[in-house]
Amino acid sequence: MTKLITNRMILRNFQLSDAPSVYQYAKNPHVGPIAGWPVHTSIENSRYYIESYFISPHIFAITLRANPEEVIGLVGLELVDEGNGKPFMKPGEAEISYWLGEPFWGQGLMPEAIQAVVNYGFEKCQLQSIWCGYKDGNNQSKRAQEKQGFKYDHTVEHMYNPVLDEYIIEHFTKLTRVQ
Repeated sequence: MTKLITNRMILRNFQLSDAPSVYQYAKNPHVGPIAGWPVHTSIENSRYYIESYFISPHIFAITLRANPEEVIGLVGLELVDEGNGKPFMKPGEAEISYWLGEPFWGQGLMPEAIQAVVNYGFEKCQLQSIWCGYKDGNNQSKRAQEKQGFKYDHTVEHMYNPVLDEYIIEHFTKLTRVQ
């Protein structure tokens, strides 16, 4: 199990036993849809998403150091070299994804978590670039990306999200490894 430690958090790989705490925050309609997935309807539903999407070597459960058993969010990388990413992404690149439970918004936790995963991506995964997208109107996500040095690259006017079966306007930012 990989662990990334920040000043306030422990980022670790997901486990199926995380379903109750994931459900606690993922049932909130302000969290999932803006991040690109539906509101969780039960602990079993959260377990399904953990098993189907969250359990991955480069996806991390966000926990506070004071309570490492309670998952309050997710941050992680989808590597192009492992068959993930969007069509415009190249080998040696990845997309970072994240969400955070609403009670923890506005505390600077997400920029701290993003920085830890960016470091992991560049140092451990030897990535050349990391992409990040945000749904049109999600200014909190835009600010979190800007705080970590991500620069606007382009907008896709009709980005299909198969999880929600919808088309959205998605803006993409990019951070390139400094050589």
